[in-house]
Amino acid sequence: MARTSPATPKDTGEADGDPLLGLVGFTEVLRSAGLPVTTERVAAFLEALDTLDVTSRTQTYWAGRLTMCADPDDVVRYDMAFEAWFEQADGARTRVRDERPPPAPKLASLAPHREGEEGEPEEQDGPEIRATATGTEILRSRDMAELSGPEREHLRRLLALLRPEPPSRLSRRKRRSRHGEADPARTLRSALRNHGELREIRRRDRSRRPRKVVLLIDVSGSMEPYADALLRFAHAFVRRSPRSVEAFTLGTRLTRITRELRQRDSERALSAAGRAIPDWSGGTRLGDVIQAFVDRWGQRGVARRAVVVVFSDGWERGGTDVLGTQMERLSRLAHQVVWVNPHAGKEGYAPVQGGIVAALPYLDELLAGHSLDTLERLLRVVRDS
Repeated sequence: MARTSPATPKDTGEADGDPLLGLVGFTEVLRSAGLPVTTERVAAFLEALDTLDVTSRTQTYWAGRLTMCADPDDVVRYDMAFEAWFEQADGARTRVRDERPPPAPKLASLAPHREGEEGEPEEQDGPEIRATATGTEILRSRDMAELSGPEREHLRRLLALLRPEPPSRLSRRKRRSRHGEADPARTLRSALRNHGELREIRRRDRSRRPRKVVLLIDVSGSMEPYADALLRFAHAFVRRSPRSVEAFTLGTRLTRITRELRQRDSERALSAAGRAIPDWSGGTRLGDVIQAFVDRWGQRGVARRAVVVVFSDGWERGGTDVLGTQMERLSRLAHQVVWVNPHAGKEGYAPVQGGIVAALPYLDELLAGHSLDTLERLLRVVRDS
């Protein structure tokens, strides 16, 4: 079936043949690209084109986008398939709407053109589009510092969907259980109710309680590309377990932001936290700030038997001796100390920063924290602590 395409501008003339025949073939390309193309959607697409001007590239674009795309992730696939199908004769591609932001790379590159003797691309029945991963899957592994505006907005929605599971610990209190040690008191009371006849052994076992989690987030200038995402991560954690999770920011001073992050709406919570942080995007005095945390909060119970997570790249403006001493104190108080460095997951990284070198002997884990995947791995480490 010969392929025809509408003219790019409306005033460039009519396409040869019946344009609807080529558009039916276009729906097959959309199906191969991974869009949920059904008979009903094709009928709706053709019905929309019957109402609109089929020779207008813009109207054809929007007719297909509104009838063929089931969710936002389908838009990028649709855009790439549309541009490949309706490309100009000379091989140059033009965007349907120049004001639209460039899409995230959700599909593999189109199959390369096979050049003829004169270097012109040969005609094909339809472009081969190979779907490799969705936008969400690709976004999970992307460095948060390199995301575009729309990608950051998508990441914020994904962070809001996180459901962190806090770690747990054995409680001193015991509860009823089918397994475990015998419960003499309950067994005796049961026998007395049965006129002294011992019919069964009642048992008890130690219950589990949520273990405290402390999040220390570096908001200095070197951590600015990651600070917004890390605060949203902290908001999801605090909202999930408001009684057992504490959040602080580190910079030139220590700021407790737990109360601000307990708000339900993430935007209001981050706005309130931003107003409470006086040293946003400033310098870093990790040693002094960790000392302030241990003296004012850690020794008073916040860090005792808790999982402490430090989000920082390890750049220390002051001396590293103070940081090493305070990390040693913190490690004696906490159940586990985890350091999350956004640069640790990058190729060629080595822990040579002064702060990391000073803190490394007292860490239980050194993790990467530059992407959504690494933050989800952190959640698993904290859960299993």
